[in-house]
Amino acid sequence: MDIKLLHRKDSLILTTVDVMNELGIQGLSTREIAKRQGVSEATLFRHFKSKNELLIAVLDYYSQFDSDIAKSTEMKQLSAREAIEFWINSYVEYFENYPAITAINQAYDVLASDEALAVKIKEIFNYRRNMLKTLIDRAKQAGEIKHEIESENLTDIILGHKNYNCLKWRLDNFSFSLKNTTMLTLKMILDAFKP
Repeated sequence: MDIKLLHRKDSLILTTVDVMNELGIQGLSTREIAKRQGVSEATLFRHFKSKNELLIAVLDYYSQFDSDIAKSTEMKQLSAREAIEFWINSYVEYFENYPAITAINQAYDVLASDEALAVKIKEIFNYRRNMLKTLIDRAKQAGEIKHEIESENLTDIILGHKNYNCLKWRLDNFSFSLKNTTMLTLKMILDAFKP
C-alpha cells in the first residue's frame, strides 16, 4: 500500500500493520516502525504517546468498518440467512483486499496480555460476536435455522471457522481464495442447521 500520501499518523498505523504482518507481534518495535517510515522514534512518539497508544489506534483501524458492515447488513433488508452470509462475506472480502490486516486477528492472544489492549480487543470481539448472534437469532425466528440450536454455539462455530480459514490462508501464503473457502463452508454449516 502506498503510504506516502497519507497523513503521518495514518501512515504510522499502516506501517505498524505491515510490521506485524511481516515480523509478527514479537518483531514489532517502535524502532522498526520509525525506520520504515524514515523518521526518528521521537517523531513517532509525537503522534502516539506510547507503543500501546499506537496499538490501540491499530485496533481502532482494524475495527473501523464494523459499524458500517452492520449498517449495510440492516439497510439491505436481506433475509436473516442472507444477512449472515453478507456479514461474513464483508469481512472475508476486507481481509482478501488487505491480507496484512489479518495479522491483528492472529495476535489477539498476545495483545490481550496487556490490560489496556485487552479491553479494546474484548470490545471488538464482543461486538462482532454479538452482531452475528443477533443475526442467528433472527434466522431462528424466521424459521431459517432450527429453533433448538443454541445461537451462541452456532455463532462460535461460524466465527471459529472464519478464524481458522484466516489462519490457514496466512500459513499457506494467501494461496487460495479465503472468500470462496469461507463462504462455501458457511453455506454447508447453515444448510446443516436448516429446519
